[in-house]
Amino acid sequence: MSTKAPDQTEYEARVTPHERAPRSVAPGTRIGHVHLKTADIERVHAFYVGILGFDVIFQMKDALFLSAGGYHHHLGFNTWESKGGSPPPPGTTGLYHVAILYPTRADLGDALRRLAEAGWPLDGVNDHGTHEALYLRDPDGNGLELAWDRPEDQWPRDKDGHLSFAGHRLDLEGLLKEGLEAAPKSE
Repeated sequence: MSTKAPDQTEYEARVTPHERAPRSVAPGTRIGHVHLKTADIERVHAFYVGILGFDVIFQMKDALFLSAGGYHHHLGFNTWESKGGSPPPPGTTGLYHVAILYPTRADLGDALRRLAEAGWPLDGVNDHGTHEALYLRDPDGNGLELAWDRPEDQWPRDKDGHLSFAGHRLDLEGLLKEGLEAAPKSE
């Protein structure tokens, strides 16, 4: 009998680490979900459901749980300690960003299209070689990276197999074109 979560995929070591932990975490370990404090449940609902398109799995007056593809939840939000609060000021520690990984470049392009249609600003964009990414802030000021991974055989590596991340200019026009072509016709 398998003890894997229904949506867990096999993940074998694909890159050579620069340093191995003395007692490594189990291969296949992944981040299951992120739970964030919010000042306003309806405001994050409007952004994550209304713009990005996540499904609501469960909602209470002071909490919201969202999913892509039917997982129990990828994102959780609550106002238990933060209702009406403000984002942490610059220069403090805490979350830098949450990365949301789309399955294809066209799906990332569709996210770009949704953001553009909503007039949502981007903080930056990058082609890292391993993946292409859009950077922005959610309604509470939390950093988001919306990305898609290139196939592993296209990842840039040095002669020893270590990843050599690139900082190339992202082809936004091409990304948006793919997103427009992939967009559901009913929208």
